[in-house]
Amino acid sequence: MFEFFKKIKSISPAEVSNELKKGTQLIDVREAHEFQNGHIKGARNIPLSKLGEHVLTKNKKYLLICQSGIRSKKAYKILNKANFDVTNVNGGMRAWRGKIKK
Repeated sequence: MFEFFKKIKSISPAEVSNELKKGTQLIDVREAHEFQNGHIKGARNIPLSKLGEHVLTKNKKYLLICQSGIRSKKAYKILNKANFDVTNVNGGMRAWRGKIKK
């Protein structure tokens, strides 16, 4: 019951570039058509609806992003419960002010 209230580890969009330089993998959990319309360079697209179908490495750090932060928080809860080292990007792509790759 109290799992719902657990704090979600998160960072601001401004911190994403530094994390990527450290080797953290960015997972964009939006649907494929959203991802194709624009994403952060280096991001891997794994839609929330297909998250369970993909193999991720447990000894790696992951950033999670979506359009506004709602789906990435859901992905965070799923992956965190499975003991992955995940961090949510606050505000998602709406808050991202960096370059976008199409």
